[in-house]
Amino acid sequence: MKKLTSLKSLVENGLSEAEDLNCAETVLYAANRAYGLQLPHSALKLAAGFGGGMGIGATCGALTGSIMALSAIFVKDRGHESDYIKTLNTELFETFKIRMESIDCDYLKEHYRSPQDSCHPIILAAAEITEALIDRELTLRS
Repeated sequence: MKKLTSLKSLVENGLSEAEDLNCAETVLYAANRAYGLQLPHSALKLAAGFGGGMGIGATCGALTGSIMALSAIFVKDRGHESDYIKTLNTELFETFKIRMESIDCDYLKEHYRSPQDSCHPIILAAAEITEALIDRELTLRS
C-alpha cells in the first residue's frame, strides 16, 4: 500500500467542511484518500451513524472513524482472525485519552469544541494519532 497524501493535511485543509462530513466520516474519508483504499461510497456511508458519539455523546465519532480506517487497512477478512486490530485500537484509544483527557464525545465537546472551530481540534487529534499508527505499522510490514 502506498501513501498518497497526508491524512492529517486532508483534515487540516477542511475536508469535513468541504464535503459536509461528520467526525467519523471525516477520518474514514481522509484515510480512504490518503492511503488509496478505494472504499466504495456504500462502505464510506457506514460511518454516518457514528458521528457525535453515535448521536448520543458516547465514544468519540472521530475515534470510531479511526477504527474503521485501521480495520480497512489491517484486517484481512474479519476481526476474529487475530488480536492485531484490538491491539491497534487499544493504542489508539490510550494515546487519544492521554492527549485529549477522554474518549467520550460529550466531554470532548465541552472542553475542545468551539463555535468557530466546531469539533475540528478533536477530529485533527484523532487523524494525527491514526496516521502515526498506520504509517508505523505499514513501515514495520514493508
